[in-house]
Amino acid sequence: MNPVMNPAMNPSKNPCVQSPRYTLRANALAAAVATVLLTTAGVGHAQNAVPPESAMIKLIRGLIQSGALEKSTGEALLAQAQTEAMAAQQAQRAAPAPVVAAAATGATAGAVAGEVRVPYIPETVRDQIRDEVKGEVMAQAKAEGWAAPNETPEWTKRIRVEGDVRLRNESRFYSGSNSDIQIDWAAINSGSGYDVNPNTNLNLPPLLNTRQNRPNQWRARARIGVLADVSDSVKAGVRLATGNDNSPVSTNQTLGGGLAKKDVWLDQAWLSYQPFEWMKLTGGRFGNPFVSTDTLFSHDLNFDGIAAQFEKMLPNKDITMFGSLGFIPLEYSKDNAPSNSQDKMSSESKWLLGAQVGAAWKVNEENRLRGALAYYDFHNVTGRVSQPCALYAGADGCSTDWTRPAFMQKGNTLMLLRNIALNPLDPANTPQPQYVGLASKFQLLDMNLRWDTKVAGYGLRFDGNYIRNLAYDEDGMWNRSNGGIVNNFGGSGGTTRADFKSGGNAYMFQATFGKPTPAARGDWNVLAGYKRIEPDSMPDGYNDSTFHGGGTNARGYYLGGSYALDKNAWVTGRWISTKEVFGPPLAIDTLQFEFNARF
Repeated sequence: MNPVMNPAMNPSKNPCVQSPRYTLRANALAAAVATVLLTTAGVGHAQNAVPPESAMIKLIRGLIQSGALEKSTGEALLAQAQTEAMAAQQAQRAAPAPVVAAAATGATAGAVAGEVRVPYIPETVRDQIRDEVKGEVMAQAKAEGWAAPNETPEWTKRIRVEGDVRLRNESRFYSGSNSDIQIDWAAINSGSGYDVNPNTNLNLPPLLNTRQNRPNQWRARARIGVLADVSDSVKAGVRLATGNDNSPVSTNQTLGGGLAKKDVWLDQAWLSYQPFEWMKLTGGRFGNPFVSTDTLFSHDLNFDGIAAQFEKMLPNKDITMFGSLGFIPLEYSKDNAPSNSQDKMSSESKWLLGAQVGAAWKVNEENRLRGALAYYDFHNVTGRVSQPCALYAGADGCSTDWTRPAFMQKGNTLMLLRNIALNPLDPANTPQPQYVGLASKFQLLDMNLRWDTKVAGYGLRFDGNYIRNLAYDEDGMWNRSNGGIVNNFGGSGGTTRADFKSGGNAYMFQATFGKPTPAARGDWNVLAGYKRIEPDSMPDGYNDSTFHGGGTNARGYYLGGSYALDKNAWVTGRWISTKEVFGPPLAIDTLQFEFNARF
């Protein structure tokens, strides 16, 4: 019986056949199996071998076990083989005994009634048929993904892991002539406030270390992220990182601590959607979407919220336009404040609106320019003086406590926030625990410029950054604080308006010679730069935490260099020397040695 003409292989009559293409492959396989079976059957009649249906079943089962046949298709072929075997047996019982005649010389005897003739098929032909059928079935299996050997699951191809590890030795050296009265305002804001009434509190406020060196401190940083290509246009990412605390600008973990285990934080968690080749939308917690330097935003800083990024190459292919737009929530007021009052405060939020445009120009093979202009509006971050609050009578905080910064380093001009009512029964001895807030508003104009060129065959890069706080206004700060400014005075010790020193400008420039980012073994670079950051040129909570210990009101130079010991592994050395811009003396020198690895 011809398997191709058998109704069992007809798609309209056999539900096991799944598609025309799959039917073609199954039919071809069935034809080849039947051909081999008939050959085996003919030999069996001559030698009284095992019944033919047993050989067919073994063959089909072998193909299923080897993965050459899908299980459902193999079962259909087994059912067909059993049916054909039964029909052949019935035909043999009804017909005279078959005679198979074949002369040794190749002569063929005349046909005899009831005789079944089996043509001789050479072994090489049988092997060729078997190999061709197997090759076709395996090719189809691989194309359709149902039996490809040595293949990993499809979803694993859409997920990748990346990360980095850094080991750092850091020494900080303080001048012996530094002022020893540098208040730790962040510690005051994170606690229950500092009582400024000398009649009820004789203790000094929390103070920063300004004179005792801190040599040879070992620190580590580890980050690991999982990135997923959900589809061609949707991607997702999650990253974990170390850190001493929840500081947004540092993932360093100081070693030691009695060998206690170290903390791990959620560093990133984002989704992105790219509806067009030139546009990407990202939401969640993600890396910096703006072109900037660590003068304004630390390299470890991540952003919450949503951002849109644009990039389009012009027709001449030498100029690429880019831009970013971000809505970044910084802080929300508490839902249940005050906690012990039926009258809850209204909803307040702090947020950052950022917009940037820029262009990258390939001047020629050795020269490239990149420029970017950005505007950042820090909304609702300025401190406010509260309504009178009777803390002595059990009031749970004051109306503007929420305006104190959630995170701060040092340098910004600060103001007292609480208007504390005095106890009429004992006004002189009424405790006055105070918080501080930012006195200035912040609307920043940020300009970045980069020039990449070559000298003697080596790369040379120049970076420049200028930042201007367009909202800087000394009169406005003093007016909104009602005279309650508490820092950024000159070194004379006076605290009047005449002693006040601040500014709204910042700038940096840096030169890097060699490979800016070492990646291959033998890559190297050396660099030198200078920064000047006036006290109210930017919020002090988001920039580099190493330069002058972080924050603003800092100026100084830095030198460094890197060398790649192997692929994606390099060492770095850095020397940073800084001092204050205004106010009491504060000079800090920092020496760092690092070993970095990226994977």
